[in-house]
Amino acid sequence: MAKKKNENFLDYIPKRNKLYEWDLNQKNHVEVAVLNRGMYNRIAQLLFHKPKISKIELDEFGSFIWQEMDGIKTVYEIGNAVKSKFGKKAEPLYERLCEYIRILHNNRFIVYENKK
Repeated sequence: MAKKKNENFLDYIPKRNKLYEWDLNQKNHVEVAVLNRGMYNRIAQLLFHKPKISKIELDEFGSFIWQEMDGIKTVYEIGNAVKSKFGKKAEPLYERLCEYIRILHNNRFIVYENKK
């Protein structure tokens, strides 16, 4: 039986998924464009005039983190940048950062550059 190698989440390298376009709005927050696909979304677009593309606005922390995820920096390095910019406002830093990055990954907004 092969032994599972110990992995440290702080060594992961997150990268924005190229399938999602994004831009900065007037408040300098990141807005991620999400295409609403599928039968239910199509029905909602026709019947309730729902938009074909939704824009998800990230807050100040999320916008900063999003822009730091360049496919080069590790989660640890991103955490250091967050700490430098926000100081104590970011605490508990790594718990919040890791959970935020996991949520982005689970929703396919990011991929891990060094993971298969």
